[in-house]
Amino acid sequence: MIAADSSVLVDLISGDGSDSEAAAATLRQALHIGPVVLCEVALAEVCTSVQGGAQIMEVLEDVGIGYSAMEPKAALRAGEMQRRYRQRGGNHSRTVADFLVGAHALLQCRALITRDADFFRDYFKGLRVIVPKA
Repeated sequence: MIAADSSVLVDLISGDGSDSEAAAATLRQALHIGPVVLCEVALAEVCTSVQGGAQIMEVLEDVGIGYSAMEPKAALRAGEMQRRYRQRGGNHSRTVADFLVGAHALLQCRALITRDADFFRDYFKGLRVIVPKA
């Protein structure tokens, strides 16, 4: 399984410009490899950015993106990583949602499709990060 971050899904759903095209191409490639999923946190983030929750699920299902519930071990890792972030001097610009998405991808999936590669590579060592290229 490959996880998708909300930023890429918002790009896909918005249908605007090169970011949307890059997201669509990257997701198509990933779907040829295996299942692409989002966790509850990414789904909630998409819903805050795009109107129509029921329609969002329909669009994602039509594209072939599934849902993968977060396991407790991923939530625990997310909390540990956010604590480390704050101990390293990180401000509050990173919410727990970012850490939950990363921990889900690291512990339950093989990779994460995101536009925020630097953050995920820094805090989730060993996580394969896939960045859509415009």
